Amino acid sequence: MEKSSAPLIEHLIELRTRLIWSIGGFFVAFLVCFFFAKHLFNLLVVPFKWAVKWAGLPLDKVELIYTAPQEFFFTQIKLAMFGGMVLAFPLIATQIYKFIAPGLYRNERAAFLPFLIASPLLFLMGAALVYFFFTPMVMWFFLAMQQTGGNGDVQISLLPKVSEYLSLIMTLIFSFGLVFQLPVVTTLMARVGLLSSAGLKAKRKWAIVLAFIVAAVLTPPDPISQIGLALPTIILYEISIWTARMIEKKRDEEAAKRAAEDETSSPAAPV
Repeated sequence: MEKSSAPLIEHLIELRTRLIWSIGGFFVAFLVCFFFAKHLFNLLVVPFKWAVKWAGLPLDKVELIYTAPQEFFFTQIKLAMFGGMVLAFPLIATQIYKFIAPGLYRNERAAFLPFLIASPLLFLMGAALVYFFFTPMVMWFFLAMQQTGGNGDVQISLLPKVSEYLSLIMTLIFSFGLVFQLPVVTTLMARVGLLSSAGLKAKRKWAIVLAFIVAAVLTPPDPISQIGLALPTIILYEISIWTARMIEKKRDEEAAKRAAEDETSSPAAPV
């Protein structure tokens, strides 16, 4: 019992160490982001300014409000938590990898490490697409619904709440960042044999329908963000088919090479 329980205790101690490093890194990143929360929020408002400029409105129209005394404070906490998770993700992912790496073979570690690097890069690509393109487009779409109050009409102006604007930005970033993980997930599944390029091709029509359904669920109810999320999802699905095909081709080449080596190394049959 003592011999069998010792490895379990060692694993639990190792897990505790990794959790302490991960939680500590997140806490430090949270404090840094909370200290600069107002500057970070002003940075997130820049796409709104671009939308105001596209709509032909003066920049002094960029105004956000909060209707409860504590609303902006909790908005800063929410922003600090989101930013802290983004900043601490490399550390957290490294701790996860260090915990599971001893249980992997050398070739499995070599195969897993590129995906550990590709995942945050793809998430940042999705976040950059949201920041520089889709958020200004979505806000421009909503600004176009304003009424100026001419011809006796009631004046209707857009005054976003700070909490709702942050929720919109975070929803878009999370949605695009999650979708951009599609090549990583499908490639990993293709490596272990759970998916094939032929199977992905056969399910292409269903994947297109599912992409629009997921986009309708994850994004705000406007056509720009929904179509904007569905189209990259379809493109990433096609990239996944291509990567799965490359993995299968490499696997077939390695199998043929091993078969040739086994054939040359086997002793000749007696005459």
